[in-house]
Amino acid sequence: MARLWSDDASEQDRADCARWRAQHPDHERAWQTLLAFEDKLAGVQPQAGGHALRRAVSGTGRRRAMRLLGLGALLAGSGYALRGTDAWRGVTADYHSGTGEIRALTLPDGTRLTLSTGTAIDLRFDANARLVVLLAGEILVATAPDPAATPRPFRVRGRHGTVQALGTRFTVREDDEDARVAVFEGAVEIRPAGAPDAAIRLDAGQGSRFSRYRADPPTPVSEDAASWSRGVLVADAWRLDDFLAELGRYRPGLLRCDPAVADLRVSGVFPLHDTDRALHNLERGLPVAVVYRTRYWVTVRAAD
Repeated sequence: MARLWSDDASEQDRADCARWRAQHPDHERAWQTLLAFEDKLAGVQPQAGGHALRRAVSGTGRRRAMRLLGLGALLAGSGYALRGTDAWRGVTADYHSGTGEIRALTLPDGTRLTLSTGTAIDLRFDANARLVVLLAGEILVATAPDPAATPRPFRVRGRHGTVQALGTRFTVREDDEDARVAVFEGAVEIRPAGAPDAAIRLDAGQGSRFSRYRADPPTPVSEDAASWSRGVLVADAWRLDDFLAELGRYRPGLLRCDPAVADLRVSGVFPLHDTDRALHNLERGLPVAVVYRTRYWVTVRAAD
């Protein structure tokens, strides 16, 4: 990009750039990230940035080249710092949802996928498999029969392992320390990444947590575990701190719970498209006050 920004960019430079963008989807995503830099503060790989800048220095004045070099260093450094974060995954993923967004997709095989807030996925469909790579967040999957002549397995893979569908509807949530699965129809097989022999089967009405090396025994789950896909959060005697942690995923900024009220119990149906209204409803049902320091810094504490 630094070369293209220079005063003497040629048609060959533009052709080289177009060819590079077409070589791999990652190149195109990196290019789009650069174009949206002012809005997203995303970055490029240091090698790509360095290569473009070295070419730019030979064709521009020293002062302009130094400005380009500084910008390139900022972009590369930002990309390095952001790599692995939810922001980076959102920019580079095949599909993603923003904070508070619930997004529905239909995959090439007819499978219906719903992305919860702050979710990022990649798709890897080929002649042998149907794979959803869950990079961050949570998805609801309703699998469709495979239209291919030879049926391909449908799998969801995350950092902690793989979930294979056995004709089913289920959710998978990727957290830092483990993953959660809930099955509503059919069955799935969970296979931890570091212990494939520790695979377990979940049938409808069952859920489990699993990490890279183990899967917990199945526990009962209800349809309420997927209530977010309908735009509501259904709580049944949840601790207040757990409720606010979950609600906070659907709004920007910080939503704090004062430890003095953390053990209060919450039950009800709360809207996810309007989390301020959900907090207002919370005040009406519990002896708490919602204190807005700003729109993005909110604390729930005991009422006066």
